[in-house]
Formats: sequence, structure tokens, C-alpha cells
Amino acid sequence: MSLLRSSIVSALLLCSTSTMALSETPNVVASIKPVHSLVATIMQGVGSPQLILEGASSPHTASFKPSQAGMLEQADIVFWVGEDLEPFLEKPIETIGSKAHAIALGEVQGVTHLAPREGGAFEAHDHDHDGHADHDDHAAHDHGDHDHGHDHEEHAHEGHDHDHEGHDHDSHAGHEHGHGEVDPHVWLDPENARAMARVITEELVEHDPDNKAAYEANLAALNARLDSETAEIRDMLAPVKDKGFIVFHDAYQYFEKRFGLAAAGSITVSPEVIPGAERVSAIKAKIGELGATCVFAEPQFEPKLIAVVTEGTNARTGTLDPLGAALPAGPDQYFGLMNDLATSLKDCLAGES
Repeated sequence: MSLLRSSIVSALLLCSTSTMALSETPNVVASIKPVHSLVATIMQGVGSPQLILEGASSPHTASFKPSQAGMLEQADIVFWVGEDLEPFLEKPIETIGSKAHAIALGEVQGVTHLAPREGGAFEAHDHDHDGHADHDDHAAHDHGDHDHGHDHEEHAHEGHDHDHEGHDHDSHAGHEHGHGEVDPHVWLDPENARAMARVITEELVEHDPDNKAAYEANLAALNARLDSETAEIRDMLAPVKDKGFIVFHDAYQYFEKRFGLAAAGSITVSPEVIPGAERVSAIKAKIGELGATCVFAEPQFEPKLIAVVTEGTNARTGTLDPLGAALPAGPDQYFGLMNDLATSLKDCLAGES
């Protein structure tokens, strides 16, 4: 009988220990699929983050839903890009998610920032913009010459220090910027993704030190994959680097800078606002003037505009999705997104689509 009691006690203690270990794993929420993918990669084998914005919804125009409130209420950590990209999350994070530690990954140390482009083929921003209706109208200054001197190659992986000991979490907001002065699509530079992943790892280790070894091993694997994927994409795009193209809205300059491409212009600044006839005529003229090879649509927004601006030109059409919305959420999503962007650009610019 005593042996039976001993077995029962041992089983209960084991169950209790397992429950404690499970409860110590932080409840993590991520805003958009690329951020979720980076977090899911670091958490592999430990836990799974929740995703707020699923499907093809754009963070520029999304509304916060009651069904999403539970995620923020129960969150220990919230990873998002920031208010310029996801204005719909700003107030809910401050109120519903006030108990969570919210990290705006677009503002962390190590992330390279570019100012929004405007002028010429890049439509001028509305400098009187008030509120958060759309991120691209937030620019508050004339940035003049848009060669910002950002040589992304100086951020190459060589020499990256991945020792996280002694990290000061107050440095997470190390880059102070006025609202709207930064293009928020920072994840499209893999070196920015590397910096974001480092901070994600440090934050998880701080909340869950028992799994430090797993988090840091996952970070090392992610960095190695970023190295190989970056090299593959650079080789893929090398033959089409001199081809001009027009994008639906100017979301890709981080990707362009990293891989030596250059969009000739954008159709609209505000993805949710249809450009007027004058703007459409200007883009058509620009396509002809530059001999732009391709004009790229986005799945989240009105595709008819692409047909309008390319009518009567020799430009081919393609689709770019900066969110990878059609890809399944998870650790592979970020790499699938980057590969899809590169493939779409290569195929259209090389005349293979």
C-alpha cells in the first residue's frame, strides 16, 4: 500500500512540476506574419506565439477586433513593428495589453531606418496629415535628397556579436524618431530581421531564463539561415539589377537597398486611397520615360489600377506582397516571404512571367 501511495505522490509531483514549467513559458503575441515568424522561430521547441493579424488584411487599414482582445489581455510579451505600421494596435496595447511588455521591433537597436521617399515618381506625402488613417501620409519633414547614405553592406553579418549577456532592455527603444519620419517596412532587410530576432531572443530569455539555451540555439540557426537565404537572393537578383520597375506603394526600399535594386516610382502613397487621373497619367508617363519593365500590384489592394497605368505601355505586371499574407504562419513564413519577393521580381523583370 505504501508503494502505491509513493507512486501516486511521485506522479502528482511530476504533474505539478510539468505544470509549473508550462506556466513559466511566456504568453507571447505577435502583430503581423513576418514578426510572428521570427518569434515562432526563436520559440521552436519551447512554445508558440499567437498571431493578431491573419489573412490578407493590411496593417495600414486594419481595425482592432473584440476577438483579438483576449490575446492582449493574457499576453506577457507583445512584439509589433510600431504605430507607423500598425496604428490599429497602438491604443489596445496601451489599454487592454497594459500588463504585457510591448516591444516595437521597428525601433530597436541595430535596425537600420530609411526615410519615406517622395517627389518625382514617388508621390508627395501629405504633410498636414492628422491621425493614423494611413502610414504613408505621416511624413512631417522634407527629406530632400533621398540618397540617405545607408550602405547596407556595412551591416553585413561578419562580426555580429551574438553574446546577449548584460543586455540593457532600456535600449530596445534606442532609435528615437518622430512619428512618420521612418519607412516602417523594416523587416524586408534581412539584416534588420537579424537585429529584431536578437531582441526577441533577449526578451524571451529575460522572461524565461530556464529555456535560454533553446532560445539562443534557435537564434544561431536563424542567423545561419539568414546568411544562406541572403546569398541566394542576391545571386537570384543579380541579372536584373538594372531593370526599372514601378511598385503599388513604396514598401520595398529596405529590400531594394539590401539587394541592389531600385524602384522607379510608386503608384500611390496611401494604399487605401485611389489616386486621381493626374497621378495615373504621371505614372503612365514615367513608365514610358524610364522604359519600366514591370509594374507590381499588391494582393491587399485594388488591382485594377495596375491595368490602368500599364495600358498602352510595354510594361509587364506582377505581384509583390510585403507581408507574405498567403503563406502559412510559422517559422518558415519569413523566409518564404523573402523568397517569393525575389522570385516575383526576377520572373517579371527577366520576362519570365
